[in-house]
Amino acid sequence: MLLGVKFANLIMRAACSKAPKPERCPEIKHTGIFINNEWKNSTSGEKFDTINPATEDTIASIEKGGTEDIDLAVNAAQEAFQLGSPWRRMDASDRGRLMNRLADLIERDSLYLASLETIDNGKPFAISYAVDLQLTIKNLRYFAGWADKNQGKTIAADGDFFCYTRHEPVGVCGQIIPWNFPILMLAWKLGPALATGNTIILKPAEQTPLTALYVAQLIKEAGFPPGVVNIVPGYGDIGAHLAKHPGIDKVAFTGSTAVGKQIQASAGAGNLKRVTLELGGKSPNIVLEDADMEHAVETSHFGLFFNMGQCCCAASRTYVQDKIYDEFVNRSAKRAKKRKLGDPFDEQTEQGPQISAKQMEKILELIKSGEKEGAKMLTGGKRASQPGYFVEPTVFANVKDDMTIAKEEIFGPVQQILRFSDLEEVIERANDSSYGLAASIFTKDLDKANFLINALRAGTVWINTYNILGAHTPFGGYKNSGKGRENSEYALTNYTEIKSVIVKVTEKNS
Repeated sequence: MLLGVKFANLIMRAACSKAPKPERCPEIKHTGIFINNEWKNSTSGEKFDTINPATEDTIASIEKGGTEDIDLAVNAAQEAFQLGSPWRRMDASDRGRLMNRLADLIERDSLYLASLETIDNGKPFAISYAVDLQLTIKNLRYFAGWADKNQGKTIAADGDFFCYTRHEPVGVCGQIIPWNFPILMLAWKLGPALATGNTIILKPAEQTPLTALYVAQLIKEAGFPPGVVNIVPGYGDIGAHLAKHPGIDKVAFTGSTAVGKQIQASAGAGNLKRVTLELGGKSPNIVLEDADMEHAVETSHFGLFFNMGQCCCAASRTYVQDKIYDEFVNRSAKRAKKRKLGDPFDEQTEQGPQISAKQMEKILELIKSGEKEGAKMLTGGKRASQPGYFVEPTVFANVKDDMTIAKEEIFGPVQQILRFSDLEEVIERANDSSYGLAASIFTKDLDKANFLINALRAGTVWINTYNILGAHTPFGGYKNSGKGRENSEYALTNYTEIKSVIVKVTEKNS
């Protein structure tokens, strides 16, 4: 997602240099359900609290959407998608103009939105502002540019026929986003769907609804017609209802593999929906003996600990070749011990809290399993002694492939370092996972890198770097890491139907 040479330090310095002073207590302006460009209370009258994970305090009470609210949102989206509606009559270039206007408004309010993201999610403000918000803006502008360029083809046909294809919007899209990158994942979902002319019901994660709800108001301010984008906060029951709703034509989900499988099953009930899933990972990070040691240690550290380890593509299985294993392990432990954990509004902070008490406890239990199964814990391993859901940066050595921490997605600040001898061995071990989201290779030998690239079963492979992602690069996984691709031109295919048109060419009578 970023740039870099010496990743973690460079990114934090760059982020801090770009970030203005945050709003530590931003006013919470929107807590309702957004349907048809209007704010409403939940049909049930229920609310839920969103919690600041750094303090464990309640930030605000949010209207809790239910299945009836989803039904209302679907009806609004269907109406907005009808032929003859303002959205369907709109020129494709004007769709792009509206998306650029939305990006402009997010840029205008980026200080507020970054502050909101930090109190709701816990990530360091410098990262919220300089990384998440900037990538959100770039993503929307990238897809705005595609709005009038998603073109069909003319086809040479046998006989007296003229053939061409049309790329048409799929229809009403249900989109379910996670809590680890709330506003950025919103952009990843909205961008290709809006560029291709669909209408949307988006469900933000219940842990982090605030930035999505504020963006809803910006969508109205930008001039999108009513019903084009509807945002319904709530729990998993409404996500399940979206997935099986007969009025939904396409479902997009980012989250855990377990829930993704449920979404896939539900989407087949009633009507046969299109489904794209961006799911979990247990990504191998392979360090060969000829790698630049300092760079490999720092970048591997960043690849695992970035965003408190709450990345689906985190470098969570680091395989290091025998000859350099001990040095790599020692350096990695020293780097983790220096990692600054604390107040996410402090510009020196590298690591904020985990998203929730539940997630923190899951991480701590997995750490215990690592110790019990014989891995050597070099640093960390405990909850930090301060308010909030903080877990100490943790490093394990002598990790074996059959250990729980080497197989399960921890989604936290826990680095696992495994030893390997040769390329054939590490290929087999790296691929011996139900996941296939990402992988990385550190080496100065291009031939070895290309050999590994071809062998690794992963949707993204980084060479001597990590977490480089952007709107122009496709992202998604093999196996249980999902289906379909986010971002880039490839994402447009998730949201378009291809219609073939065959016209009889009649000779003109003389």
